[in-house]
Amino acid sequence: LNSHNPVFRGTITDAPDFDPTTDAEALYNAMKGIGSDKEAILELVTSRSNAQRQEVVAAYKCSFGQDLIADLKYELTGKFERLIVSLMKTSAYHDAKEIHDALKGVGTNERCLIEILASRNNRQILEMVAAYKDAYGRDMEEDVIADTSGHFKKMLVVLLQGTRDESGVVDADLVEQDAQDLYAAGEEQWGTDEAKFIMILGSRSVTHLRMVFDAYEKIADMSIEDSIKNELSGDFERLMLAVVQCIRNVPMFFAKRLYKSMKGLGTADNTLIRIMISRSEIDMLDIRECFRLAYEKSLYNMIKDDTSGDYKRTLLNLCGGDDDLAGEFFPEAAQIAYKMWETSAMTKVQLRPTVRPAPSFDPAADAQALRKAMKGFGTDEDAIIDIVAQRSNAQRQEIRQAFKSLLGRDLMKDLKSELSKNLERLIIGLMLTPAEFDAKMMRKAMEGAGTDEHSLIEILVTRSNEEILAMNAAYKNGEFDTKKDIHITFLFWKLFTLFNRLYSVQGAREEGPADEERASADAQELADACNAESDEMELKFMSILCTRSFPHLRKVFQEFVRCSNKDIEQVIRNEMSGDVKNAFCAIVRSVKNQPSYFADRLYKAMKGLGTDDRALIRIMVSRSEVDLFNIRKEFKDTHDVSLHEFIQVETMIVSRSPCQLTLLFAFCGGLWVCGYCTAV
Repeated sequence: LNSHNPVFRGTITDAPDFDPTTDAEALYNAMKGIGSDKEAILELVTSRSNAQRQEVVAAYKCSFGQDLIADLKYELTGKFERLIVSLMKTSAYHDAKEIHDALKGVGTNERCLIEILASRNNRQILEMVAAYKDAYGRDMEEDVIADTSGHFKKMLVVLLQGTRDESGVVDADLVEQDAQDLYAAGEEQWGTDEAKFIMILGSRSVTHLRMVFDAYEKIADMSIEDSIKNELSGDFERLMLAVVQCIRNVPMFFAKRLYKSMKGLGTADNTLIRIMISRSEIDMLDIRECFRLAYEKSLYNMIKDDTSGDYKRTLLNLCGGDDDLAGEFFPEAAQIAYKMWETSAMTKVQLRPTVRPAPSFDPAADAQALRKAMKGFGTDEDAIIDIVAQRSNAQRQEIRQAFKSLLGRDLMKDLKSELSKNLERLIIGLMLTPAEFDAKMMRKAMEGAGTDEHSLIEILVTRSNEEILAMNAAYKNGEFDTKKDIHITFLFWKLFTLFNRLYSVQGAREEGPADEERASADAQELADACNAESDEMELKFMSILCTRSFPHLRKVFQEFVRCSNKDIEQVIRNEMSGDVKNAFCAIVRSVKNQPSYFADRLYKAMKGLGTDDRALIRIMVSRSEVDLFNIRKEFKDTHDVSLHEFIQVETMIVSRSPCQLTLLFAFCGGLWVCGYCTAV
């Protein structure tokens, strides 16, 4: 889909000195007798191109009078059998089978339809449609129409025609017209003209649409993706977003699909098999690089950790190598990385909270209502939550004052007396000012046996100059006495002290836009430091990453790719260790996309056994009036589940009181209605 004449960058290529008859005999020998030599089968199959495998299938029948695919099905089992048998089919017949399986039976696998039809070029679609007719004696378009509906169905039918313009010719006037038409069809009017989106996104060339998306962003002051999310919904929204992602960057689209297939509990094996097979001869090298750019590990290592046995070994052969060991980019992948940082620098993100000031606010009435909720036997936790979660922090401070002046009591002490455990932490956290809350979180991270360096890093990396200064002032002694905390490693102590010195003495991480000339110089200094001794390298990285403004660092990291052919985060992960590595990675991820960084922190706080309640509370409280809506969006985009749902499932709803969950959902921007959370 990337171009009319694509450059193939697969991990599987034609085997030299290929002899189909010899291979057919080797496979026959691997399957005869009791048991089968699975290692021999997987090594042979994954070291031949698809075209060569078709020759082996034909040679097998000529030599032994048997159907190779039927024999493989008989000898092998489970996911390994599915993977090997799928590898022996042509690409068109494999896609046709995937579409057939997505449509048959009760329910439809819409995500499979979306993935295949959004990512294939005209030739691939037409060959797939013909293979479907040959294999099943049915018309693919008719089956899709029978199993889908609405605008989703219409866009699928458009894509099934395989008539996207692939000429590569771009008409500048038509680019502007299409951008204006898309804006008029969505953001500019009440309601949406879905037909216009279908016509333009379903027929225009890749090059043309990339220019349309750039022009659209200038007109609408938002990306086409954000407009689609605003204007469309359901499977139709997912399909149109997939089309846009494939127009922009097919390898990144598949990298995200692969990540989602393996993250969390269980593996979506059908998706994993389909992508690894279909892209192994096309762009797997670029997918690997995009995967490494977007996530914290190589595709190779994620497959290694998430699968097992012969199935794993076959997938790893298709993957072709471990990029965590390599470090450097392939030329095309370096261009992708450079473009990603450029896009990050250009993207305008409007930060959106989930908690806003309540209208018709009366602090005296709220103070009286809170006192009533805590008087007598028992505590009306719902009443407390209903007030606290629906007031801004500034309004809560007014309530604290009113409670003291009207009732002569300390609201914080009363709340601590009446509430307990996580609900108490949540409510008290909300009632503190942001500076008091951050200072308290810093102290909690350093008290007792051991230090919670991840919490320290999160707070120090993501707060603004003003927020750091306010936190310092709120802290009991005005500054952090890290020397008293023997659990902080020496290098992390240097980093921590630098943060402290910058913010409490100089008062500033630099602010303002990027200086392009200085950014190039900074990038070159970082690249040169990669060849220095470990301590010298860390100090040089510290002097730039901890002092430059975020807009400037985006440009630095972009230029770093150009002058080193490496990704800054991968260098940090490979060359550094411990808390310093974690701190620098947190800076890089925050510079790239801070809401995404917090979404990842929330995911890690809840996944697996047990929940890191302190991290969950800290992020939900501190971001609720800043960018929690953006964090929700990033969470859904990355993990394919809403933050509401994830909190509900991963914090084990049955083991928590409704009050605690109500408050968490209130932060998240939802309403608790009769035990059911709905997004607002």
